[in-house]
Amino acid sequence: MSAAFFCEKKYLRFMQNSTSFTIQEAQKKLEHYCAYQERCHQEVIQKLRGMNMIPEAIEIIVGKLVEENYLNETRFAQSFARGKFRIKKWGKERIVRELKFRKISPFNIKIALKEISSEDYFTTLSELAERFWEANSTKDKFMRKKKVIDALRYRGWELPLIFDVVADLESET
Repeated sequence: MSAAFFCEKKYLRFMQNSTSFTIQEAQKKLEHYCAYQERCHQEVIQKLRGMNMIPEAIEIIVGKLVEENYLNETRFAQSFARGKFRIKKWGKERIVRELKFRKISPFNIKIALKEISSEDYFTTLSELAERFWEANSTKDKFMRKKKVIDALRYRGWELPLIFDVVADLESET
């Protein structure tokens, strides 16, 4: 059997499985998609591409979703920042990096970071650092310090803040 036969067979199987949507059907699906959870424009566009929508239709649907307030990047950024900070204990650097990855504007990122109070931020950092410090109690002094710093850096906490908290933990022991 030739390679052309397999390519043709694969194409036919793809065409049988793919369904097409009208703009109204796709918009309805995306309204439910956006109502379930806050979404950014990039996620919605990716979903529409997965539905095999043409670029002109994507533009129309995204415009209508924004107009009807199903899609709001500021609201998404605020929700994302609050959730990742409170649930996953991410620092501001990690949150900013993830928002930039999702192509959120710097203006919206700035608004999103205002959702995190300074008091909560420092309290969470201290609690996390203490937890990592206790988890690495069997290691030698330098290895323990390195493990704590690495764990906090991975979660996106700022280096100067990490050094301050680790120095406090070192002085306590």
